Amino acid sequence: MIFLNSKKRLFNSIIILISGIIIFFLGLGNTGLVDETPPLFAAAARGMSESGDWLTPKVNGIFRFDKPPLIYWLMGFFYSLPKNEIWDSFGTLSARLPSALGSLFLMLIIGDTLFCWPQKGDRQFLTPIVASLGFALSPLIIIWSRTAVSDALLTGTLGISLLLFWRRMASENNDQCISAWVFLGFAILTKGPVAFVLVLFTITSFLISQKNWKTLLGKINPKKGFLITTLISVPWYILELIKEGKPFWDNFFGYHNFQRYTSVVNNHAEPFWFFIYIMILASLPYTPFLFHGIYKAFKDFLKSSKESCNITESLYTFSLCWLISVLIFFSLSATKLPSYWLPAIPAGAILISNSFINLKSLSKSYLYLWTLNILILFGVSMAFFFSNNWLSLINDPEMPNLASELISSGIIFKAKLFFSSFTLFAIILFFAKSRKILFYLQVSLLIGQSFLMSPIRKLADTSRQLPLRNISELIVEIREGRETLAMIGIRKPSLNYYSRQIVFYEPNSEEGLINLSDRLNTDRRENYEDQPDYEYKSLLVVIDEYSARHEQWSNINHQKLGKFGIYNLWRIQKSDLNKYSKFLVNSGYKSDWKNRKVENF
Repeated sequence: MIFLNSKKRLFNSIIILISGIIIFFLGLGNTGLVDETPPLFAAAARGMSESGDWLTPKVNGIFRFDKPPLIYWLMGFFYSLPKNEIWDSFGTLSARLPSALGSLFLMLIIGDTLFCWPQKGDRQFLTPIVASLGFALSPLIIIWSRTAVSDALLTGTLGISLLLFWRRMASENNDQCISAWVFLGFAILTKGPVAFVLVLFTITSFLISQKNWKTLLGKINPKKGFLITTLISVPWYILELIKEGKPFWDNFFGYHNFQRYTSVVNNHAEPFWFFIYIMILASLPYTPFLFHGIYKAFKDFLKSSKESCNITESLYTFSLCWLISVLIFFSLSATKLPSYWLPAIPAGAILISNSFINLKSLSKSYLYLWTLNILILFGVSMAFFFSNNWLSLINDPEMPNLASELISSGIIFKAKLFFSSFTLFAIILFFAKSRKILFYLQVSLLIGQSFLMSPIRKLADTSRQLPLRNISELIVEIREGRETLAMIGIRKPSLNYYSRQIVFYEPNSEEGLINLSDRLNTDRRENYEDQPDYEYKSLLVVIDEYSARHEQWSNINHQKLGKFGIYNLWRIQKSDLNKYSKFLVNSGYKSDWKNRKVENF
């Protein structure tokens, strides 16, 4: 390791820290949870905090075995802090903090690693900042780091683990490699065995590329390290298997790991090249520099394979192995989601910094890359100037007035102003032949994303989530005798989260009506803080305006209690529901809820 001025290192980290706070934390708890998945995580974590059962996550009275518990434990910790309901009125700050913190810590480690181990041709002070901002300003990272799911936390723990592994291999000291294995254990506790597989593929492919691989392998101490990782990550799995047995095994390992990888789940089928497309989107607007960085890393790898290689200058080779490992592994998966690419984005950001340090202002590469990048920025600007052509194509039944609201809120005008100014600034820097152009544009984008994203988040929350919060408050106020609550048509887990009540979700079809009648008599959810009275004479129904027009629902006698957005709140007598259900059964329809996974989001 090269020892450097500690004040410069601290100053570098402070700059990265402030940038990360701006991107990940400003306004983090000012909006409600975004359906569909975040309310499931938040409800499970809050349930752990309130019930004291920190072993098994439960949502809506049902076990939730989708993910391991670390994300729930961290969310639950924040929910357990004193006066949580005062400083976190929406409950979203507690749920989103683990994601934001995971990304912030990884951002700091990326910067510190590049500062302490400058690569060949490195600009010592700026390169760590460029790499850190390349990660944090990725569109996917901006979105998922402020979302209450486990993907950003996995990216953070996995990325920190991999960088610590490389730092240990590059270090000349004989210090232990415990911390890398600890974070690997955390990653496995965040999303399961996939974390171990990605680390194994990355390190194995990197060691194969190194002539002194035996020495490097010995540095990370795999025998002792694997024991540490096992002690951290495995006990919860064992305890859950002992407690819940086959349902846990079938659901977590069978469905959410093996079946998701080997077959298409929830219609998430994509072509083999899907993650090439996602990689292009994830690094916008600097995608050309990612591919240039990949090319330079591959070229240097071929050169080093013929010559003696200095391990301290192998970070870009390591990042290339990291990115390719994620690309190949998830490209082979039958189920593909954009969020699967998140663990590769830190490697991509480091490779972008590889392009930054190698580009010379008078080279042909500089000319071609910046011409292409400016064309991308110009295209984005033009997209907003011609927004009338695509705004009319927006068709979101939950936000029917979204197009007009985008215009009236001034967001489209702000986007036009920012991206046109951003493009003009890039052109000026290009003709000035500035070698720091990438850094200057990152700083501009850092300012601009806070300028644009805050009103976008506020508008989306007001249009999509506020009606559900309002209707949940009304439910709490007018509920009689612990009435059962149902939601028909559009399914929103946030209704369960905000109302704190068990919700029976059913489609708006004839079978959905029969299912609801049948489930009120047979489907019992026990051990819930506000257990419904299944025998009470009436029930509350939240039904969207599109489902309310269906004959089988509009024909049932109902009392209209309120309307927020597209959602109506009705009170229905169980006798009327059962009567119409029998009519539909006699007409040839039948229930099907026992043949499907109920409330499987």
